Amino acid sequence: MRMYDIIMKKRNGGELSREEIKFFVEGYTGGEIPDYQASALMMAIYFQKMTEAETHALTMAMAHSGDMLDLSGICGVKVDKHSTGGVGDKTSLALTPMVAACGISVAKMSGRGLGHTGGTIDKLESFAGFSTAISTERFIDNVNRIGIAIMGQTADLAPADKKLYALRDVTATVDNLSLIASSIMSKKLAAGADAIVLDVKTGSGAFMKREEDALALAKEMVAIGRAAGKNTIAVISDMDQPLGRAVGNALEVREAIDELNGAGPEDFHRLCLTLGSQMLIAGGRAQDEAQAKAMLEGAISDGSALRKFAEFVEAQGGDSEAVYDPERLPKASIIRAVPSPRDGYVQRIACDEVGICSLILGGGRETKESELDLSVGLVLEKKVGDPVRAGEPLACLYANDENKCRTAYERFLGAYVIGDERPDRTGHRIIKGII
Repeated sequence: MRMYDIIMKKRNGGELSREEIKFFVEGYTGGEIPDYQASALMMAIYFQKMTEAETHALTMAMAHSGDMLDLSGICGVKVDKHSTGGVGDKTSLALTPMVAACGISVAKMSGRGLGHTGGTIDKLESFAGFSTAISTERFIDNVNRIGIAIMGQTADLAPADKKLYALRDVTATVDNLSLIASSIMSKKLAAGADAIVLDVKTGSGAFMKREEDALALAKEMVAIGRAAGKNTIAVISDMDQPLGRAVGNALEVREAIDELNGAGPEDFHRLCLTLGSQMLIAGGRAQDEAQAKAMLEGAISDGSALRKFAEFVEAQGGDSEAVYDPERLPKASIIRAVPSPRDGYVQRIACDEVGICSLILGGGRETKESELDLSVGLVLEKKVGDPVRAGEPLACLYANDENKCRTAYERFLGAYVIGDERPDRTGHRIIKGII
């Protein structure tokens, strides 16, 4: 088998066999196939697309390119959740303890963020001492004892994806549904969960800007998961404005704690209930959404979800007292309000611009080597549809550097559109569930 023939076959619109795809993935991961040939194949796939069978074969080959996590030592059904990401998306922080408090084991692998804010791991490190660098044995033990553990993705988990993504990132071949779906699902399958709930974002602050593209990606990932024998569910949710009000690592942790105390923003609460319900149904703990939502609401109201979060933080070395006293979390030295320039209604928020403001303040990474400031970010005071008077704060910026604060302030002023009429569509939408 020759790589040249595989490239030419896909370039000419042919369908690659499972054996050809496996040959490529194994050869590239092992270093036998050079970058220039892998780049040529990625570009051929970008233009010629992949069939469902090819996409599934690519996903499975990447999943098996390294370690496959064995979670058989964990009792019960293991349910994982993945979000395609967005601005202010701190859902895992609140959702996982809510679900664990209802009796579903959550064994999750997460990564660090590259962009406007940190990833789940970065946010959790707002708790002094918290670590996801734990052994597989401790990971499994924590799930069995308290129902939840989060571990950093190891280098041996789907290494083909890591190598291929880095190549696609510099060859303009990221934006292909099959390649995106196989990248996400190879890691999810290697992580060993029995059921997977996917939160696919769409809108200005999401990777998939158009709703139809998000729906197509969701269907592709569900098909892959089900073909691999996993109970897979996807929800399409709106990212045309930030989720909740907080954007920034410790600030998002505070908002997740608010949610567990029953005081989270309405859009964030609704999404947690939607995704959590699907996780409880997939795990066999609830028969339908109504029952599942009642269980999740109960875990908030009786305090068990908050206690579960504190147990989880403590089990991974973190300062669990900060769960009950968020003032112990990192705090910025500068807080600056951004006033509205006029009376009216918030008609639109450029979600991606809000994310860039957080990045400017130091809340995200421009490169993998960038150091995060966990205390900085912003909290929105007004969202789409809200009335506002001139001089009222649209948001508050949290910073530790006066120059960065000034730059973010000027940028933020362009993120809001204020008009005379209240927009027809307001709030965060749960667009479609794929069951």
